[in-house]
Amino acid sequence: MNTLALGPSWLDPDYLLNTFGLPGLLLIVFAESGLLIGFFLPGDSLLFTTGLLITTGQLKYPLWLVCTLIAIAAIVGDQVGYLFGRKVGPSLFKRPDSRLFKQENVEKAHIFFEKHGPKSLVLARFVPIVRTFTPIIAGVSRMNYRLFVIYNIVGALLWGVGVTVLGAMLGKIAFVHEHIEKILILIVLLSVMPIVVEVLKARSQNKKAAAAARDNPDGTAPPAPPATGRGRHAKR
Repeated sequence: MNTLALGPSWLDPDYLLNTFGLPGLLLIVFAESGLLIGFFLPGDSLLFTTGLLITTGQLKYPLWLVCTLIAIAAIVGDQVGYLFGRKVGPSLFKRPDSRLFKQENVEKAHIFFEKHGPKSLVLARFVPIVRTFTPIIAGVSRMNYRLFVIYNIVGALLWGVGVTVLGAMLGKIAFVHEHIEKILILIVLLSVMPIVVEVLKARSQNKKAAAAARDNPDGTAPPAPPATGRGRHAKR
């Protein structure tokens, strides 16, 4: 089965699975779940392709075993990210940009976490880049550890097991085999859609805030409009 790499050929899911097998898959899931350097890895398409290859017999492992190991790798990855965030603390937001680290990515995850709270640990699993930084932000924010573990496990099961099983189920359909490249592209596009929406919302809010600041530079409330005398209690 040939798949289209959305980027360098070494990030193509089919290439990664054929070259590194199950150990490589688990390492990628672990890294993308909580290591700063794992944000660029193709988690969603990789899990979907894994399920598909198991169904077609190209990966010689039981589906239940692979799903179990994926869930464990995802849970442990988030745990490492959380502990890293607790240790590093707010200094993470002052770290300079580098080739593999961008403050922009940290800010996206921070906004996502602030907006959705603990459930962001579940929702972020389905959002590339954000899923890597969210457990770290949870650690920086010193989120209750027991609550973090609960949401971490739920998110790992829904994402790691869910996407893999979906690939295995759809892998039985001939149409999927014939259009696997387009399907993987669609998965990636759907994954990044929440990021696009959040960025557009943030830009819109920033523009409104900037416009309000220009119209009212001293920060005082605008005067109330004069009464028109047309209400029920207007003097006659």
